[in-house]
Amino acid sequence: MENISVRNSKILVVDDVPVNIKLQKTYLSAVGYEVIDAQDGEEALEKVQTELPDLVLLDVMMPKLNGFQVCEKLKNSSDTRFIPVIMVTALNELEDKIKGIEAGADDFICKPFNKLELLARVKSLLRIKHLHDQLEEKVKELEKAHKKLRQLAITDGLTGLYNFRYFKDQLAGELNRARRHKLNVSVIILDIDYFKHYNDTHGHPAGNVVLTTIADLLKKNIRNIDVAARYGGEEFSIILIESDRKAAGVVAYKIKKLVEDYPFQYQETQPNGNLTISMGVATFPDDGFDSDELVKSADQRLYRAKQSGRNLVVLE
Repeated sequence: MENISVRNSKILVVDDVPVNIKLQKTYLSAVGYEVIDAQDGEEALEKVQTELPDLVLLDVMMPKLNGFQVCEKLKNSSDTRFIPVIMVTALNELEDKIKGIEAGADDFICKPFNKLELLARVKSLLRIKHLHDQLEEKVKELEKAHKKLRQLAITDGLTGLYNFRYFKDQLAGELNRARRHKLNVSVIILDIDYFKHYNDTHGHPAGNVVLTTIADLLKKNIRNIDVAARYGGEEFSIILIESDRKAAGVVAYKIKKLVEDYPFQYQETQPNGNLTISMGVATFPDDGFDSDELVKSADQRLYRAKQSGRNLVVLE
């Protein structure tokens, strides 16, 4: 944990007696704190929202809202509950202290207070506040790192699409939902035609450009609810949620045409004179009742598209 400095912390002093505010300001400013003030409970609540103090010195007896009411409001808000509150009171009865504790006060100091006692109590609570703030920041950093790691675990490093593992998990989940609600789910498996020839002729960097370009075309031409993944090598897969065979065919032909018309570098050197894709489409429940059956059907149709001349979509 980093060294914690409570200097330059911002403190809100709340008191309806100007001389009390002036005294506390003098003590606190002398040791480096930034001090702001409010003269009643309502103004205190406004200042907390606009100034975001690190600590509140709160008088109990005030007009409009007393210190107990202000403290309770601060501690009941998710935005301000962790701001330490020291209640400053002339009351020294046990009943009043219990009332302050129930309102959420973190500490008490009685009037007339000793300067050194005031500074010691302020410093102690500010240290705890800054420790809490640092811990909260570390938690946020860990959550961000965890999210990034999870994203890396389900994402293909080259194309930015989901990977095969995520595709399989999502397909199983969508099929379970489809069975419950009697919905269709379609799967497209697509393969780049003569990709090995392209890679061997122009090198892997050029091949990677083709893979990332097709990945971008897929991402931009499916719905947000659908899932596009790199299935492996030059193969890609798409899960089309709540889509029957006809709807899946529309998507497949659109993507095939987009790839066919895209001006890929060196595409004229391909065996068919253009860089194209072949696609197999399968739809739940007609073509398979689980993910393995559905993918197998789509794979078989992709193979038929390849065998039938490539640059084709096979729907059934």
